[in-house]
This record gives sequence, C-alpha cells and structure tokens, in this order.
Amino acid sequence: MENNIENENVQVSENYQTDIANLLVGYARRSEAGKAIKLSINTNAFGDCSTYTTSDGQTYVPLVISMSAIRKVIDGDRVVTTVCQLILE
Repeated sequence: MENNIENENVQVSENYQTDIANLLVGYARRSEAGKAIKLSINTNAFGDCSTYTTSDGQTYVPLVISMSAIRKVIDGDRVVTTVCQLILE
C-alpha cells in the first residue's frame, strides 16, 4: 500500500505542474457501498495548512484532489488518492 501512496503523491504533483509543491493532508477513498467518497484528514497535517477568511468571517482550508485521480477512485480503478494543499510561494 505504501508504494501506491507514494505514486499518488507523484500523480498529484504531475497534475499540478510539478513546480508547485503540495502538502499531503489526507486521503480520499470510495465507500464500501460505492455511493460516497470518504475523506480521511490527518489532524496534525490539517493544522499545518494555510487558511483564508471570507468576508462573513468564516475561515476555510483550501484543499485539492486531482480530478483524474478521483475519477479513477470513483470508477474503481484505484483504491485511494491524496487530498493536498497546494503551496504557492
């Protein structure tokens, strides 16, 4: 499973033009029934993420999932893909 996770990180990087760094925050999997996507977010990594605040005072953490990778999870071609935050410096 660990090799698959490393490959997932490479896939996300390739989809976001490898010059953009990303912070691994968690994983997305299809539910056993196949009717939902389950997100598992690491609370320690989540705390390291940058946030933004909207005009109404709500604070959000912007995260991304590769469209092609999540499609493969939805279609059952992959078991898991990564949830990341892009690090734009």
